[in-house]
Amino acid sequence: MAAPSAQQVLSASPIDDIVDRYPAMMSEGIREGMKRNPQLPPMVADTIGYIVTNSFRAADIEQQIVNNLERDLSGKQLAAVESWYQTPVARKISAAEIAASDPATWQQIQARAPELNKKYKGTDRAKMFERFDRAARATESAVDTSIAVQLGLATAMGAFSNDSANYDELKRNIESQRGKIRGIVEQQVYDSYLHTYEKISIQEMGLYIDFLESGPGSAFSESVTRSIQQAITDPIESIGNQMARFLAPQK
Repeated sequence: MAAPSAQQVLSASPIDDIVDRYPAMMSEGIREGMKRNPQLPPMVADTIGYIVTNSFRAADIEQQIVNNLERDLSGKQLAAVESWYQTPVARKISAAEIAASDPATWQQIQARAPELNKKYKGTDRAKMFERFDRAARATESAVDTSIAVQLGLATAMGAFSNDSANYDELKRNIESQRGKIRGIVEQQVYDSYLHTYEKISIQEMGLYIDFLESGPGSAFSESVTRSIQQAITDPIESIGNQMARFLAPQK
């Protein structure tokens, strides 16, 4: 039997469904962040949101993932990944991940975080998080992406500010906050983990983490994570340029 194509493996996984929601998530996140900046009129924040929405296409992100999977994984590895995603446990977990990726769900996750943190404190589920986070590269990739996005936007915002720092200084300032950003992001990832996998048993989570830690699972996770980061951060420069033109004070 021929090995499955990268496209078939992506379709068997929840990744393509989750990626479909990325442009909306990016736009909403950046728009909300901009609205917290007292220098920016709300109309400007909305316009920036519009620019962002039109700079990310789910189809482009998926194509990036497929291209990298074809390059990074062997036929045997692709077959092993597809085989995992066809199991009942994987299908159950995938459905939970797709449901949790809806931008509207984030408010529920935040609202329930204190209750779930208290409920699972000191339990096996809480102790399992570190292993899951390491295997899924969840916090690590979210921090890298967050810093790249902030840097791109900060560079563009320089056009709106008279005392804008130069690029290298901006980069140093943002990089110096990596520890702080990591603390915030790790808590968000943990809150999301408790909410997303609440109905997944410890045994099922164990099987999932075993897959993520396996050779094929690790290669798949690493390739997908890198592809998504690349697809998100590459357009930031173009967004920055468009924003700079839009925000530049009229001479």
